[in-house]
Amino acid sequence: MKTRKTKTAKKSPKATSAQKEGIMLKEGDKAPSFHLKSDDGKDISLADLRGKPLVLYFYPRAMTPGCTLESQNFRDLKSQFDKAGALILGCSGDTVEAQAKFHSKEKLNFPLLSDPQFDAIEAYDARRMKSFLGKSFLGIVRSTFLIDREGRIARIWDKVKVKGHAEEVLEAVKKL
Repeated sequence: MKTRKTKTAKKSPKATSAQKEGIMLKEGDKAPSFHLKSDDGKDISLADLRGKPLVLYFYPRAMTPGCTLESQNFRDLKSQFDKAGALILGCSGDTVEAQAKFHSKEKLNFPLLSDPQFDAIEAYDARRMKSFLGKSFLGIVRSTFLIDREGRIARIWDKVKVKGHAEEVLEAVKKL
C-alpha cells in the first residue's frame, strides 16, 4: 500500500513558542503578565495596572505610517479613555530610545512599551508569520487587547485596520 505524501507548511526556525504550541488567547482568559520598560525608561508591569481597564495595542514599528496614525488616533481620544477610566499602552519591538523618539515626535500622551526580546508580544500572540510581496517573515501583527479591571481579556482585535479602530476600542471600554 502506497502512502501519500502531503505538503506540510514549513515552520520557521524563529517561530514563537506560542505558535509551536498552537496557543491562542481568547476573550475571558487571564491576560499574560508583562514587565517592560516604557519610552521614559520606567518599568511597567500588568500587575501594577490592575484595577483599571487597560487598552494594550501592539504595532509593528515606530514611525511607520500605519503605526503613527494608530498612535495619533489613540492620542487624540485619550481624554475620552481617561473619562471612561481606562489606561492606554502601545507596544512594539522597538528600543526604549526609538519609542522615546516616537513618543516625543508625535506628542503622545500615554506610554509606549519597548519589547525588543518580544516577551509580551509573543505572550499575546502578536508575533506571527506574515507575508509581503510573496515573502514570508516573522513579524508583529497589529492587534489590540482590552483588559478588564481584574486582569482578564475582555476583547481582542486581531489584524487591526487603523481607520476607526481607536473609536471602536473606546466604545468597548465604555461598555465595561
